[in-house]
Amino acid sequence: MTLALSLCLLAILVLAAIGTPVAFSILAGSIVYLAVKGQDLAIAGEQMVSGLYDSFVLLAVPLFIIAANIMNAGTVSERLLQFCVATVGRFRGGLGHVNIVSSVIFSGMSGSAVADAAGVGRIVIDMMRKSGHYSPGYAAALTAASATIGPIIPPSIPMVLYALVSNTSIGYLFLGGVTPGLLMAAVLMVMNSLYARRRGLGRESAVPVREIPALTFRAFPVLLMPAILLYGIYGGIATPTEAAAIAAAYALVLAALVYRSLTLRSFYDILVESVRPSASVGLVIGGALVLNYIVASENIGAQIAAALTGIQVSPLVFLFGVNILLLVLGCVLDASTIILVILPLFIPTCRELGIDLIHFGVVAVVNTMIGLITPPYGILLFVINATARIPLVDIIREIWGFIAALVFALVLMILFPELILWLPQLFGYAG
Repeated sequence: MTLALSLCLLAILVLAAIGTPVAFSILAGSIVYLAVKGQDLAIAGEQMVSGLYDSFVLLAVPLFIIAANIMNAGTVSERLLQFCVATVGRFRGGLGHVNIVSSVIFSGMSGSAVADAAGVGRIVIDMMRKSGHYSPGYAAALTAASATIGPIIPPSIPMVLYALVSNTSIGYLFLGGVTPGLLMAAVLMVMNSLYARRRGLGRESAVPVREIPALTFRAFPVLLMPAILLYGIYGGIATPTEAAAIAAAYALVLAALVYRSLTLRSFYDILVESVRPSASVGLVIGGALVLNYIVASENIGAQIAAALTGIQVSPLVFLFGVNILLLVLGCVLDASTIILVILPLFIPTCRELGIDLIHFGVVAVVNTMIGLITPPYGILLFVINATARIPLVDIIREIWGFIAALVFALVLMILFPELILWLPQLFGYAG
């Protein structure tokens, strides 16, 4: 490791340790590297500008955020939850199942775990608490765990970021996330059923069957959005970025004209609330682009690949090793930083070992989503703590069973790549 790179990493770690935002820490460390190497400091700006403005795919990020925030406004979320209560609320632990199924459906609209937790999640937590069957900590923990499905089932903001650093197809990444997302939902529903049986929960009041068609009709425009997105992308009508614009426009028409639940004032507030996370992601991407330039200059990726190839590491051992590292990093770093800064280090090794980059990308994104609920940094825990006013210690006490279930699903995805690749291959992916 060169002196310049050592000082760069030291600067990043020190600044992050004293509370400097990760994006600014990375940018400052990168400038230290350029200064020590005697290179023009303007290279940092050049890498940021060229990387951000040459990546048409990045436009999908703010568009998906806007679509999710519009869907969270007015009566859209309520109609979705009424449909879920009618279909799965009648079973033991019914509202827990409603929580999970609503996250699965909402994931087809937003691509953001935070949007799911702060929107639909907040409403279903109130429903679970009022029922008297669920402790506040359990309701919050299940909501946090189910929100991790949001960025796995398409559309997915983290997969857009992975496509940026790996040069893989967003369309095939989206397809690869469908089965893993459903698998995550299944293991969470099993955990919820075990919880309901262990604590002797009764069944919720069932919605009469004769009312289900009406509730389905009321929620049908909401349920149609994922189908529009997927058909647009895989029918060759739109690119993923154009599909994100269609999603945002559809959400706007639905909320403003069909359901009439969106005012000009609330629309303005939605735009403001969408700018903040979009800018935050943009800053992390900018910092990562400069750091990736440094990594390429130091030839780190190739050195790691050569070292691992030299000791004959098997692809399976490599995947398990990387995923254990990512689970640890997920406790202290946010998902965007891991995807944009850490994952590019392993991509050359994946190519050397013959690991499919779609398989690796989906597994890595699932891993980083689990990191959103792992203490001490799990951002979803803090989001739900802030929105639902449930003590953080109560949420953490109940979250471990769900983390174990999601890690079990992750292990299955690593061991059986077909879980991820069969659907992309069905649509022509050759690997």
